[in-house]
Amino acid sequence: MPSRQNKKDMKLNAKIPSGPLAEKWSTYKSTQHLVNPANKRKFDIIVVGTGLAGASAAASLGELGFKVKNFCYQDSPRRAHSIAAQGGINAAKNYQNDGDSVYRLFYDTIKGGDYRSREANVYRLAEVSNRIIDQCVGQGVPFARDYGGYLDNRSFGGALVSRTFYARGQTGQQLLLGAYGALNRQIAAGNVKMYTRTEMMDIVVIDGVARGIISRNLETGALEAHFGHAVVLATGGYGNVYFLSTNAMGSNASAAWKAYKRGAFFANPAFVQIHPTCIPVHGASQSKLTLMSESLRNDGRIWVPKEKEDAEKIRAGKLKPTDLPDEKRDYYLERRYPAFGNLVPRDVASRAAKERCDAGFGVGSGQAVYLDFKDSINRLGQKVIEERYGNLFQMYEKIVDENPYKTPMMIYPAIHYAMGGLWVDYELQTTVPGLFAIGEANFSDHGANRLGASALMQGLADGYFVLPYTIQNYLAGQLNVPRMDPAAKPEFKNALDAVRSDIDKLMNIKGKRTVDSLHKDLGLIMWDHVGMGRNKVGLEAGIKKIREVRETFWQDVRIPGTAAGMNIELEKANRVADFLELGELLAQDALHREESCGGHFREEHQMDDGEARRNDEKFKYVGAWEYKGPGKADELHKEHLDYEFIEVKTRNYKE
Repeated sequence: MPSRQNKKDMKLNAKIPSGPLAEKWSTYKSTQHLVNPANKRKFDIIVVGTGLAGASAAASLGELGFKVKNFCYQDSPRRAHSIAAQGGINAAKNYQNDGDSVYRLFYDTIKGGDYRSREANVYRLAEVSNRIIDQCVGQGVPFARDYGGYLDNRSFGGALVSRTFYARGQTGQQLLLGAYGALNRQIAAGNVKMYTRTEMMDIVVIDGVARGIISRNLETGALEAHFGHAVVLATGGYGNVYFLSTNAMGSNASAAWKAYKRGAFFANPAFVQIHPTCIPVHGASQSKLTLMSESLRNDGRIWVPKEKEDAEKIRAGKLKPTDLPDEKRDYYLERRYPAFGNLVPRDVASRAAKERCDAGFGVGSGQAVYLDFKDSINRLGQKVIEERYGNLFQMYEKIVDENPYKTPMMIYPAIHYAMGGLWVDYELQTTVPGLFAIGEANFSDHGANRLGASALMQGLADGYFVLPYTIQNYLAGQLNVPRMDPAAKPEFKNALDAVRSDIDKLMNIKGKRTVDSLHKDLGLIMWDHVGMGRNKVGLEAGIKKIREVRETFWQDVRIPGTAAGMNIELEKANRVADFLELGELLAQDALHREESCGGHFREEHQMDDGEARRNDEKFKYVGAWEYKGPGKADELHKEHLDYEFIEVKTRNYKE
């Protein structure tokens, strides 16, 4: 099958099929190698993770006849963090007859990512999006419908059409229940074996090929080795490196980081998403942040006071926001970006909120802006708003103790998603043969900024409609590889011994600092130095401070209890140890990329009006980092991005 080799770096072959953009995926499927039904049951596939990507992949591979081992650290697959997604899932159905198409979804995604994603992968994502909706409707996912019974849509940031399918503010939960049902069917059929409360600790590589994993039973502490002809990581992103994020507290980057240390390149780690509509930080003891869905920007208007004096009065409790008339409000997104208004992409909306707060116009603690539904309630009635967003309003009121139907919500940007991740080729395979990464665990589709409602789309696209094809192209060449007994292979024993040694090292430190206190120290450094605004001096200082926290961690962390049994502090310590290394790589990537693009904003590189200034001449590439060993500098590889079917230009959401 024809593919285009990267000209600059022979270690990165994206394996992009030749031919017209709209035909690449069909060409791939028509020419790839397949595994016949009788041979499928001879293959063992390990899938780590049970979110939308992992559950859909495990269910689909089981349905095809492969033997699948599926792992999750939660007590049930349905507790994966995908369940927290609120707003919706994109697809180019054009049910609204408003001009949408596969190409427009593709173009919006490329543009939203600030031209830092791979063209062929993004087009494939848009192409299969419609099949996802059909699949989920067939599973009984209760998408919202209009008065006539047809599937309804709403708008999300970075688009001028309504293409987002939703189930009130619980879309991720409903989609995960659909995938969970499909997964349970395969568990009952004997094609998938489920391992709950089990965490992947390392990947076993034999002769350069991924052949299995080492896992730890979180209830007993027992370490186990598992063989697989292929290993699939569907373990989500690394937002919790910032400590405070919208991610579940258990979300971690350890599986991806272990893969990195086993030879899988890590791509664009600096590309993290800061979501503009989150409930602001309310105290020093807070352990996570809560998302307010981007869908709220359909009917809510974002504003701050026009006058600093009014902002100061509001912060002092001397003035209520409801007492401020429209002429004294600055609806700054509508003012700056008239074409898109409140539905600009997340990176644009987040930076605009930060700019207003930094300039002294913030409300609440000073680090918040208002999201106001007054006009929509007056226009549509409170009942309509309740039908659309009722559970979100209820959640907000429980946390903040204010009624958002009567008083504007207060919101502020927060870490939400990671566009960076393990480098994968067109087949979703990492630089380690036999090791695949899907969903948020890979870097492939969103460039420097993900558009809203595209994470669910990518997770289900990879799991249901991409990986089940591409993994066969790899497995067809593994027919002569018999199942391996881990006990008979020294590579498995060596990996087990290494994991056991790492755990013993942690348990034997016996210092005075809690894991959470050190994680919080790391998070503050990441937010202050590698957050929404970045610069050379701050990044260099941040790297130095990260190293100091890491040194303190290995000298003074205290983990109570033992490793023989359930030990939550040990679980957290294993994950924070990896965050302390990943955080430095993230900062290093941000330091090397001397441009502003998407969620990566270098303050030295901005337009006169404060917008991001890309440098396409020097940085139009995927930066993929290779681990070179302890104490050695990571090596940067570049996959240059060639856009054959679109014009690369400066993003404009103003007209």
